[in-house]
Amino acid sequence: MRDIYNLWDTVLAEIELSVSKANFTTWFKNTYAIKSEEGTFFIGVPNDFIKEWLSDRFSREILKTIRNHWDDIRSVEFITAKKPIKQVIIQKIEPQPEKKLIPELPLDHMIPKKNNLNPKYTFETLIVGPFNEIAYSAAQTVIKSPGSFNPLFIYGSTGIGKTHLIQATGNMLFEKNPGLNIYYVTSEKFLMDYVSALQNNRINSFKEKYRTCDVLIMDDIQFFNTGKEQVQQELFHLFNTLHDRNRQLIFSSDKHPNYIIGLEDRLKSRFSAGMIIDVARPEYESRIAILRAKLEYHNFNLSDESLDYIASHVEGNVRELEGIINTLIMQMELRKRELNLQEIKLLIKNNIKPKRNISLEEIVKVVAHFYNIEEKLMYDKNRRKEIVEARQVAMYILREDYNISFPHIGKKLGGRDHTTVMHSYEKIVKELVENPDLVHDIEQIRAMLQT
Repeated sequence: MRDIYNLWDTVLAEIELSVSKANFTTWFKNTYAIKSEEGTFFIGVPNDFIKEWLSDRFSREILKTIRNHWDDIRSVEFITAKKPIKQVIIQKIEPQPEKKLIPELPLDHMIPKKNNLNPKYTFETLIVGPFNEIAYSAAQTVIKSPGSFNPLFIYGSTGIGKTHLIQATGNMLFEKNPGLNIYYVTSEKFLMDYVSALQNNRINSFKEKYRTCDVLIMDDIQFFNTGKEQVQQELFHLFNTLHDRNRQLIFSSDKHPNYIIGLEDRLKSRFSAGMIIDVARPEYESRIAILRAKLEYHNFNLSDESLDYIASHVEGNVRELEGIINTLIMQMELRKRELNLQEIKLLIKNNIKPKRNISLEEIVKVVAHFYNIEEKLMYDKNRRKEIVEARQVAMYILREDYNISFPHIGKKLGGRDHTTVMHSYEKIVKELVENPDLVHDIEQIRAMLQT
């Protein structure tokens, strides 16, 4: 008969090499082999939460690793149970030298020693443009009057400065109100804290830590997707407690909360009760400003021609632009001189996506032509149904395909308010689910834009 305990120790040793230390400690450290029966390997886990997580995220990897040593195993099953006494005895067979007992120390994340905010994230280093000016204004309102937008929910694609913005808000709040208990945490760290508290029977300390916050800033809410119902429940109760006490809540995500798959409806409802603001990718003028600011910070210069080339050809996010500047600065340091345009073109060629350069006006023209509408009617206040629908499609494509900010779209299409553009975008998103004709129309327009 095979030794299932030694086998599991071997499997754990191999898994430890393939995952982060935090993941291994959180999910695998307290697991153990129970039995092998009819091709199924049974694994003991300390609680239902870890059982659910391992089953959803790691069962395939665990099975593959076990089968590398024992190919008779066809499946794995997780069982919530206390570790058997005999397992403890087996581990204590070898005599150990006497050790001085050390009192159990509190978990490091339970010690309220800092607010977790990075001091480098300030508004002085944040470039504000049409792509993020609404989010910036909302943050300033929160700083002047905490609780005015509650919660404040910032969303947008990766690398556009959401973390910078929300941490700068926290830093400014702390600067103006040093007595405030402000805490910044990523959703993944919140989850790890919660699991660790469950494992160490310290759930009350966990609740106390978070519920005493005057300002809670939580990053990357999209991490709370399918399979994390238990921690979502804890977040829901925490949200209610802090909101009822008029404590400021600030969240960020890579998408609107309504489109986070697996997020509970009651949390979506809570997030929607405050201010939800979209941050887009920076447009040309903002890209120029970002490039200039980064160069100035490092005391380097590039010609206006070079900056124009980079901003025109690299339509990426803030993080990508920072990466390009870092590359160019390194090259200038090595060469002890400013780079010329040809050198810059060679250095950044891999950052340029082969995409047809098309203006907002050209896109609107194509949509108007598709719907057989006079182009100028797309810009005025005409409320005829067919014109409104064409205008909404244009707004959707400008936002969805070209990531142009809502304020910029509104400004260009007749000076409309950004909320009108947001409403148009969301209306088309909903209609696409149930209207195949609209799906076909937009596919045809996209094809026309590519020619």
